[in-house]
Amino acid sequence: MTKLFRSIVALMFVMLLSSVVVFASPELPVKFGMRGESVQTIQKLLADAGYYHGSIDGVFGNNTLNALKDFQRSNGLEADGIVGQETFRYLNRAESEGSRYSRSFTMSASAYTAYDDGNSHYTYRGNLVRKGLVAVDPSVIPLGTRLYIPGYGYAIADDVGGAIKGNKIDLAFDSRSEALQFGRQTVTVYVVD
Repeated sequence: MTKLFRSIVALMFVMLLSSVVVFASPELPVKFGMRGESVQTIQKLLADAGYYHGSIDGVFGNNTLNALKDFQRSNGLEADGIVGQETFRYLNRAESEGSRYSRSFTMSASAYTAYDDGNSHYTYRGNLVRKGLVAVDPSVIPLGTRLYIPGYGYAIADDVGGAIKGNKIDLAFDSRSEALQFGRQTVTVYVVD
């Protein structure tokens, strides 16, 4: 009976370990200019934490660098743009904390680009219009709020629009064809803490 009990306990322990998903430490340090799986891991962790809005392509370029520095500043780390042991620990901790969505809204979504007639190339907060920045009604979602929109990705409330009142959101895209393909939809917008 004791041997059977130990086997069951061992099996349960293995099952428990296999259900825990924590990223293995990539080849550290990870820094600007690198490419590969280590960079993909960092991009995924940054995206899950609400900081990275680009594609998970394994290329450590300016988007990854800026997202990493924002993450480091937000967590009281030296914003050096390099993923060392301490930054990686914080990224892993953010991943294991689970969902960081504090509330959600059902909103009517439209799409726009900097190339649309009458649009500026800059958002209300002074950033170049690009995917990952959205226009909102600041009385509903304050500017600067980090968001997640299924089918669009992570975003920052960075712009306003004359027609964007109440539960409406305007999603920026990099090209006119992407914006036209999105069209108008009803979306769920999650606020990321």
